[in-house]
Amino acid sequence: MSVRNLVTHIEEAILSLLLLSMTLLVFAEVVARFGFNAGIHWAQEVTLLLSAWFVLFGASYGVKVGAHIGVDVFVKMLPAGVHRGVTLIAVALCLFYCGLFLYGSWIYLAKMKMIGIELEDLPIPKWTVMTILLIGFGLLALRFLQLGWKVLKGEADGFHFADEAEESMEIARDLKGDDGEARQ
Repeated sequence: MSVRNLVTHIEEAILSLLLLSMTLLVFAEVVARFGFNAGIHWAQEVTLLLSAWFVLFGASYGVKVGAHIGVDVFVKMLPAGVHRGVTLIAVALCLFYCGLFLYGSWIYLAKMKMIGIELEDLPIPKWTVMTILLIGFGLLALRFLQLGWKVLKGEADGFHFADEAEESMEIARDLKGDDGEARQ
């Protein structure tokens, strides 16, 4: 197994663990609240934090595998050289965006650490669980750098967004079958 595959498996495992943890915690909270008329007082805050980790960590994974949805019909109509240039400009803007968030996150986390604020429902310093801001946007910037490098080397020509229209048409063709009749 290559390092790239290992990293992908680790990322997928982390995302799966986050989603599973969030789902089980919400399920346990619902059962406790409606089944036993009691709640888990910290469940809402932890669920919110798990979802933040899932979204911010998952955004970089989405860029890596091309899972984000984009409107790129106009860009695809451009000549190859212009398309490449527009893609590099878009990558630069994405990196600028990540840079702004990394800078703001660093300031925010430094202040949270200095002040010593804890989570509302758990005795954990807030800055420790909010490090996902740096991790998530750092990984996102890394993915955009990797994409930009691939575009510069000619290994990629764009963001490779998910094309829902094409995927829908492919599913329709599969359902229709070879004989042209719709399958059940």
